[in-house]
Amino acid sequence: MPQLTTTAAQMVAAARARIDEVETPDLIAMLDDPDVVIVDIRDIRERQRSGAIPGSIHAPRGMIEFWVDPDSPYFKDVFAQEDKRYVFHCASGWRSALTVATLADMGFKASHLREGFSSWADQGGPVETIAKK
Repeated sequence: MPQLTTTAAQMVAAARARIDEVETPDLIAMLDDPDVVIVDIRDIRERQRSGAIPGSIHAPRGMIEFWVDPDSPYFKDVFAQEDKRYVFHCASGWRSALTVATLADMGFKASHLREGFSSWADQGGPVETIAKK
């Protein structure tokens, strides 16, 4: 196996050092704020298995850069709302940290849920069931 010059953990630490992180109780308090858009980047199977934050938008991790870019043929209008605060999350906060750092490099302002969905229900966050299609 080739020797890595940077580990995934190092990449996440570097991302977290330069992005805005939201604590779980703070996002729970923002849940009914119409100016906050919660974006779930987990795989659909993760959402089906463990549920989702009510009202969250599902945007698979592999498509984020394309869905956010207005010049992309995959652009989604939900990401064109300039007056909204976007908070991205994954299961543990690693993928969302890397995602938000990448989006910052693109000029898209966003935050991420520091601990991810893994502690959401334990800290009192509501969960909705996602049906299998």
